[in-house]
Amino acid sequence: MSETRRAPGGSPGTGGPGGFRGPGGGPPGMGFGMPPQKAKNFKGTFRRLLGYLKPYRGRLITVLATAILSTVFSIVSPKLMGKATTKLFEGIMGKVNHIPGAEIDFDYILQIVLLLAGLYALSSLFSYAMQYLMAGVAQKTVYTLRRDVNLKLARLPISYFDSRTHGEIMSRAVNDVDNISGTLQQSLTQLITSVVTILGVIVMMLTISPLLTGILILTIPLSFVVVSRIAKRSQKHFMGQQKELGELNGHVEEMYTGHRIVKAFGHEAKSIAKFDQINDRLYESGRKAQFISGIMMPLISFVNNIGYVAICVVGGVLVTRQSIQIGDIQAFIQYARQFSMPIAQTANIANVIQSTIASAERVFELLDEPEQVPEAVGAKGLPHPHGDVEFRGVQFGYKADAMLIEDMNIDVRSGQTVAIVGPTGAGKTTLINLLMRFYELNGGAITVDGVNITDLKRHSLYGMFGMVLQDTWLFNGTIRDNIGYGRAGATEEEIVEAAVAAHADHFIRTLPDGYDTILNEEASNISQGQKQLLTIARAILADPAILILDEATSSVDTRTEIIIQRAMNRLMEGRTSFVIAHRLSTIRDADLILVMNKGSVIEKGTHQELLNLGGFYADLYNSQFTGKGVSPVAG
Repeated sequence: MSETRRAPGGSPGTGGPGGFRGPGGGPPGMGFGMPPQKAKNFKGTFRRLLGYLKPYRGRLITVLATAILSTVFSIVSPKLMGKATTKLFEGIMGKVNHIPGAEIDFDYILQIVLLLAGLYALSSLFSYAMQYLMAGVAQKTVYTLRRDVNLKLARLPISYFDSRTHGEIMSRAVNDVDNISGTLQQSLTQLITSVVTILGVIVMMLTISPLLTGILILTIPLSFVVVSRIAKRSQKHFMGQQKELGELNGHVEEMYTGHRIVKAFGHEAKSIAKFDQINDRLYESGRKAQFISGIMMPLISFVNNIGYVAICVVGGVLVTRQSIQIGDIQAFIQYARQFSMPIAQTANIANVIQSTIASAERVFELLDEPEQVPEAVGAKGLPHPHGDVEFRGVQFGYKADAMLIEDMNIDVRSGQTVAIVGPTGAGKTTLINLLMRFYELNGGAITVDGVNITDLKRHSLYGMFGMVLQDTWLFNGTIRDNIGYGRAGATEEEIVEAAVAAHADHFIRTLPDGYDTILNEEASNISQGQKQLLTIARAILADPAILILDEATSSVDTRTEIIIQRAMNRLMEGRTSFVIAHRLSTIRDADLILVMNKGSVIEKGTHQELLNLGGFYADLYNSQFTGKGVSPVAG
């Protein structure tokens, strides 16, 4: 096919080895890129996501080991620091009490300091190894997921894209996959280190004082009550935020791609007003979500401080009774600080994971969409198609209970030009979509050179067609590349020959960079007529057996129309051509004219035969030239 259509289309955690990332990559209570929306099937989606991690089991085990080692080395440090504090305190108190031979054992303290330096260095080293390995696993996993999504999009039927907004599809393919990537790379390691830190700190605190440990643990239920209540209240606002964000993205994309039409009809104010409405709703949802979730950290800190104060009071009493050493109480206070952050991390990561699983579910929904009907077993290609096309008893409807086309029969011989006319909604474009197998038939058959199109390889079928449409499609690149898109491996000489045949060579050479001229994204740096000539050159280069032409001269001046018509006539020579006609004066010489209305071919014949018939076509034709009869043909 010579032309395809394109849709417009953390702050470091205190006392822990890992940083803390709030949902969406920001700090706690801020920067929530994705809402903690709830997945419909959390367990099933989670298991499926784990399937993408399965090939990296070895690395994940290493990540787990390095995370444990990094955390353990970090956890042991306060206990050692407490011993140094105790030794320093004993030396000072000995001197104060004038105990003979009392002195500060600096050698012991130096050994502790050197040991601490080594432990911290090892902790940092293992932390780096953990992050490095996990980054590799995350990127490879998401690479595979992105590849699967891209391949899936190529296998989806046209009906999928026709029934969904571009913004929704892009959101699943880009935003949701990025959300999964961020969680795998950061939150997963944070979750591991947080859990190990909680367990390790509890063990170390129990070795110091079971009483103080019990006091601290009593604050945990209160923390979880705070987290659960806040998360429940904020969830609906995060979901609203995501909904409004998707709507805003869709509006901006629509207004940007259609900005010429918006300006032409003077609807800038209306567009801005709609943007403001959506933006206001997004602001309200985001403000409420961030405010409620932002309360979480202060409340958790308040609860933790209650436990901290209780530990200080009880610990002080125990020291005065000499039930515990002063270094141990200092270490315990450090552990109490270390204990609070992992709990907060775990609570926030729970929201992140919930959001991630929801994103994964959206991606898997895309991957599970019904694909286009697979090629038949033993599907073949037509290496040298002639272009004979036949519709036999074709039936089709976008919905099974509402047929648009019933019992359509058309016989087109190689080299013939077939014009398709009719009012808007008559089924002209539908007929072309069926011919190219963009939609599957409900009944009947379409054959090319006597072979049912369902028995042909899709690549072979699409390769038979060249398309020149009213809505031109040129991509961001050189003119040479845009013409060469028609056939892979085309030489410079062949590209120039195609441009000459399309009457495009002259205007190309007048451009500053000639064939190396870069077309911008919308090719707005050349005229509409020049765009059409380039698409015709592309079709000529592809050398298709069958042409589909959506009258491309309706939006250009008379002189350009003549040039384009000459190029199209050159392109149509010796090829079967299907022309969707809007101006009936351009199809007088067609070998066959199909008059469609409400999905059916109601008249067919040559121009003169249909005029003599005095039916629907005659009324259409006369309406365009005399202003009488039915309404003129529309797009």
